[in-house]
Amino acid sequence: MIAIVDYGVGNLRKVEKALQHAGASPRLTGDQDELARANGMVLPGVGAFAPALERLSGGGLGRRVVELARKGMPILGVCLGYQLMFERSEEHGVHHGLGLLAGSVVAVQGSARLPVIGWCRLRQAEWSPLWEGIEDGAYFYFVHSYTPAASPQAIAATDHSPAAAAARANVMGTQFHPEMSGPDGLRVYRNFLEMCGAG
Repeated sequence: MIAIVDYGVGNLRKVEKALQHAGASPRLTGDQDELARANGMVLPGVGAFAPALERLSGGGLGRRVVELARKGMPILGVCLGYQLMFERSEEHGVHHGLGLLAGSVVAVQGSARLPVIGWCRLRQAEWSPLWEGIEDGAYFYFVHSYTPAASPQAIAATDHSPAAAAARANVMGTQFHPEMSGPDGLRVYRNFLEMCGAG
């Protein structure tokens, strides 16, 4: 079972349908005991960092996510969920994140318009099981005004996102939306399922 962490933020149903299409049996849940029984977690999110973190932290859910990740459960953060996994964000002030990935979330630089919306070419900076079967330079769908800064844990980049994806052992995430990125996006989810032993 793959748990989609439900804290009231994000396009949960789209993520659920994409995971089902990729072969998972996902469950939307904010129950901490149910999370502990999962083979892996997906942490989605859409919106602003601070209010999302506040929702996630309510009732200790964020603390439980961190605890399970540190015990080795695979976790995939998506878009804002990915940003929440970093140490801090500079979106509308400085806010501390979950600290599962090192570095800061900063405003996108060098884009003619914000938010960045649409298909961007992804350059694979490091090999990762997430990229199995995906060509370097494939296009993925982005919607964002903030992004993680350059990080030694980055495994991919775009023109507007120096850490468009990052990974450290069982902890990984993408700034792009796999559920909106066609066959390659579904392949990212399928690769994550393999890492969870649920593929």
